[in-house]
Amino acid sequence: MTRGSPASKQPGFGSILDAVEVLYQSFPMPGAARGHIWHHVPETRRPRHFHAEPELNLIAAGSAKFGAGQAVMSVTAGDLLWWPPGQDHVLLEASLDFDLFVIGVTPDLSERVLGHEGESATTGAACLRLDPHQLAQFTAVCAAPAMDGGPAAVESHIGQLWREAHRLRARAPDRHPLTTRTLTSVLARPDLKRSDLARLARGHVSELSRHFHHDVGITLTTYRTRLRVLRFIDLVDRGESFLPAAIEAGFGSYSQCHRMFQQMFRCNPRAFFGSGIRDEMRDRFDPWTSVSR
Repeated sequence: MTRGSPASKQPGFGSILDAVEVLYQSFPMPGAARGHIWHHVPETRRPRHFHAEPELNLIAAGSAKFGAGQAVMSVTAGDLLWWPPGQDHVLLEASLDFDLFVIGVTPDLSERVLGHEGESATTGAACLRLDPHQLAQFTAVCAAPAMDGGPAAVESHIGQLWREAHRLRARAPDRHPLTTRTLTSVLARPDLKRSDLARLARGHVSELSRHFHHDVGITLTTYRTRLRVLRFIDLVDRGESFLPAAIEAGFGSYSQCHRMFQQMFRCNPRAFFGSGIRDEMRDRFDPWTSVSR
């Protein structure tokens, strides 16, 4: 049973989102593995952040509130959350008995595991309700000792969980078809203009933007810019210089990339890649907030 997309939980909350800092924090992958499952440690929490890796959160016990875009989501044991690439998310508060498993994979591993099935399964943040049997199965997989093996064993172990989770997700559409088609297109081609996305989604630009904002919790322009910045970072990490990386990422010029990067991270690309700013951003944690339930 689906619980709906995050933006449907509490519309209007996003009026304060522009004043909230959103960090880039890549998903922590140990060693050479392209996937990882970690058991949440309640002493700290990551601030509101986004990354290129798709992520699942399994609520094994207790209750909590998450922020995602312009929404606040209330979750309890048995909920499974999806965070697609570029979707900001944050754990706002949790009960004293809260138990969380966080599952992340690289985009290439997700694509290899899911194949063409991933198009409809991975687009958009969402919350799925597991039955008790499914919750027990997922929790057992997350806690299994196979996570102590080498990269190949870890990827095989996570791949089975990833495939099953998205098989359930694909059966529970919870957003407007225009949003689903737009997410599929923009995740594959963040360089596309809104008019091109509207043509591919088979809808008018204004209609597409309205449904996207409602269902995803952030504007299409903001989301598309995040995906372009993520691609720019990946290309520079792979050895590209700034100008060709900016053009290949979908920016019209390096000056546009520079401006968007500065607005998003409050530093320019040269400072981000050439100083300790990136490490400080990656390693930042906030105090844990727990509530009695």
